[in-house]
Amino acid sequence: MEHGEVDLLVIGGGINGTGIARDAAGRGLRVMLCEQGDLAEATSSASTKLIHGGLRYLEQYEFRLVREALAERERLLRLAPHIIWPLRFVLPHDAGLRPAWMLRLGLFLYDHLSRLVSLPASESVDLRRSGLGAPLQDRLTRGFAYSDCWVEDSRLVVLNARDAADRGAELRTRTRVEAAERVGTGAQAAWIARLSDLGTGRTFRLRARIIVNAAGPWVAGVLGGTLGLPARAGLRLVKGSHIVVPQLYPGAQAYILQQPDRRIIFAIPYERDFTLIGTTDVPYDGAPGPVTISAEETEYLCACINRSFRSRIGPADVVWSYSGVRPLYDDAAADASAVTRDYVLDLADRDGGAPVLSVFGGKITTYRRLAEHALEKLRPYCPGLGPAWTGGAALPGGDIAGADFAGADFAAFAGLLAGRHPFLPTETAHRLARAYGTRAERILSGARNLADLGEGFEAGLTAAEIAYLRREEWARTAEDILWRRTKLGLRTSREGVARLERHLARAEAVAG
Repeated sequence: MEHGEVDLLVIGGGINGTGIARDAAGRGLRVMLCEQGDLAEATSSASTKLIHGGLRYLEQYEFRLVREALAERERLLRLAPHIIWPLRFVLPHDAGLRPAWMLRLGLFLYDHLSRLVSLPASESVDLRRSGLGAPLQDRLTRGFAYSDCWVEDSRLVVLNARDAADRGAELRTRTRVEAAERVGTGAQAAWIARLSDLGTGRTFRLRARIIVNAAGPWVAGVLGGTLGLPARAGLRLVKGSHIVVPQLYPGAQAYILQQPDRRIIFAIPYERDFTLIGTTDVPYDGAPGPVTISAEETEYLCACINRSFRSRIGPADVVWSYSGVRPLYDDAAADASAVTRDYVLDLADRDGGAPVLSVFGGKITTYRRLAEHALEKLRPYCPGLGPAWTGGAALPGGDIAGADFAGADFAAFAGLLAGRHPFLPTETAHRLARAYGTRAERILSGARNLADLGEGFEAGLTAAEIAYLRREEWARTAEDILWRRTKLGLRTSREGVARLERHLARAEAVAG
């Protein structure tokens, strides 16, 4: 059955796909995005959750990438202050590894490439006298401190999707593009795609003038299998894994730890009571899909912490782990850690019509610029395409500097939200402010007490929040809610998960 016609069919609901869909919809294009699973289900929810320039990329002379990423760090901090916030990093000098002068020079370049506006510059730190050194072993006596930003990665994806939909795009999760055939020639050429709704089994056809292949680890398979086109850029898959352990140290600072193999490992405060540790870089030659951490990776990450921290950890201390496959552009680097994190946009057309734009590589920090570059490449095929606009438009909920709130100060905003809803537990009010920004009012509007938010679940989750996530953010399963829309899975028991699943099943039955 024919479903309709769009200008742009985007394949892939990760950060690049949703970023491109948002940008294109805001420029006046008719857009459909299809994702075979949940939004951010694969690579985009398995990052180290940083908006950063990539200090270590300076060693690989990736100056253009670092400069672009640092500019985006400043911009995104302004556009999404609810899900992105500053984080101070401590870099100990470890004798026998990179010399202190090299670290100092790298940070000098990092500061000056960034044109710092919101974040403080780097500085030297005497770890023997500073509280920043308290969690570290005595042999680490000096170091440096610098700034980058934290991001709720899966929420960044969802908010781009939400804004795309608000601007007219149609987003379909759990929908696979099974095949696509090019018809016509020249300016009249188009793609006829066959799509399957994986929930109902229903299939339909869609006519699209342009296809954007942002399928991440599946990008080569979509090109060669779904579209029947040769891949002109190489893809290199690298598995990255993280572990979460009970809080290793007090304080809001993160640590970036050098390792004898020249890799670096982050230890980052996480969800109030935990520490996030990662990441590994392991060459991956399996099929794209769900991956899990290996015993060797877990041991490696624990050993990295035990080299530098007073607290010692082992595999038994891990409360959660996650892994993802990064689809990096293959630049023929021998070491997986040295493979470029830059992106390549491969544009293919036969005779001036019905192009396919494929995205290879990239990093979450530069997704917005990647989307702008993608639309500029597609401009010749889109008469009347509007100008770039995303650099000055807040993501949904990020407009905390509106008339009802005290400037762009998140703490002030969170305090006002809590004051307007005094019945909320303090932790719940702060979590809602962080996750939804000004859109938290769409969950709380009209409620005068907790009972007005409906059935309560573990960790402060309520029926009202669940309804919002189903209605506005494409959530369908307990995993969608507990691990991608929130991180309440860390505080939810098996019984709590089962209860949530029953609630969702009833809600789905009522919705029909």
